[in-house]
Amino acid sequence: MVYLQNIGAYFLMITEMFRKPTKWTVMKHLILKEVEDLVIGSLGIVAFISFFVGGVVTIQTALNINSPLIPKYLVGFATRQSVILEFAPTFISVIMAGKVGSFITSSIGTMRVTEQIDALEVMGVNSINYLVFPKTIAMLLYPFVISIAMFLGIIGGMAACVYGGFSTLEDYITGIQLDFIPFHMTYAFIKTFVFAFILATIPSFHGYYMKGGALEVGKASTIAFVWTSVVIILINYILTQMLLS
Repeated sequence: MVYLQNIGAYFLMITEMFRKPTKWTVMKHLILKEVEDLVIGSLGIVAFISFFVGGVVTIQTALNINSPLIPKYLVGFATRQSVILEFAPTFISVIMAGKVGSFITSSIGTMRVTEQIDALEVMGVNSINYLVFPKTIAMLLYPFVISIAMFLGIIGGMAACVYGGFSTLEDYITGIQLDFIPFHMTYAFIKTFVFAFILATIPSFHGYYMKGGALEVGKASTIAFVWTSVVIILINYILTQMLLS
């Protein structure tokens, strides 16, 4: 019953987010601040992970191709498919659930503990719109982060492939171009937009409705990370079944 109650409260929070909006002059600055904190602040860790995981995927693929009958360009093909379809949209989103999600939950949770949210309500401000809406809008730039992850994953794979001596640059590029289906990019970015909404709202929900003192802020961050990851994996399965089957 607690889970059903939380699901209901989550959807009520989303509807409340669009009611009684904050003035645009104030909202504009809030959105720009959230873009800097949530999107631009995440580029470093995403770039680092993407480059090296792309390299690892390439090395693992190359080492498992033992038969001389299998062409070497399949290394590039497998890397491209892995990075575009799953690694960049889903794996990075789970990592972002830890980085961005924890930041959102702890910041809103701290405001709840220090009664800043109550102060906003007393002043007649819609606190959900003021706190959650800028984060949701800022996360609409999340596909930009994922496109960088895709690019660096493939570049990292290329570097590992060529400098590791597993294949030639020509074979790798041939593999990247082989049987490319443009809809796979569309599928990846549809997933990314859905994940962006989840990354902004579920941690906000756990931060906004947390109870207790400063000790519970850390606990709420952990719970938010777990549930964000679970929902991302479930939505990933549903969208894959709907769009690719």
